[in-house]
Amino acid sequence: MEIIDFRPLHLRALELTTSLVEQVGPEDAARPTPCPPWDLSALLSHMIGQNYGFAAAVSSDTDSDAPLTAFAPRTPGQRPARDWSTSAQVLADAFAGCDLERPVLLAEISTEQRFPAWMAIGFQLLDTVVHGWDVATALEVAYRPDDELVATTLGLAQLVPAGPAREQPGAAFAPALPLDEGADGAEGAEGAGAWFRALALLGRDPKAAAATRLG
Repeated sequence: MEIIDFRPLHLRALELTTSLVEQVGPEDAARPTPCPPWDLSALLSHMIGQNYGFAAAVSSDTDSDAPLTAFAPRTPGQRPARDWSTSAQVLADAFAGCDLERPVLLAEISTEQRFPAWMAIGFQLLDTVVHGWDVATALEVAYRPDDELVATTLGLAQLVPAGPAREQPGAAFAPALPLDEGADGAEGAEGAGAWFRALALLGRDPKAAAATRLG
């Protein structure tokens, strides 16, 4: 299988998400998100925990794999942007220094199967891009990644397995949603169709994206 270095795109995704989290204030903690039953505070807790978990996973060796607890949510304090940015930097540093071919145990996904680090970075890229949309939707602000990020996100979304596991509590993504033809290319924005398809494949309602400005 061809090795893909997702790190440059992942850094762009982190920067985009950071620009959104910087808009979050303490008064926004209880805002609803597209990830029920999580409010915005719970969503950020999950995102920050994932950053630390993936960082620990790629930094660990096979004799001391990162445990499931490494991925546990970490509730942000009164300055969510600071806590998010710290976790994002830890993650970026871990990815920058890892061997892309080294098998990594992601205990949150499987306690037996290992994935090459480059694939783990792809998983985290998908998570970062889509949760960026979740944050933006909660804040009712514009968010659509650039065309390269959109194309990569769509490609990764098409690889996420369907099935009953998506209906379980705590599933990474909800079951895929049908995409209305009218949403495909809404507002005539270039790349909007691919972006909305990616969202729908991951259980997000593209109509919510159409309700925000595409920028």
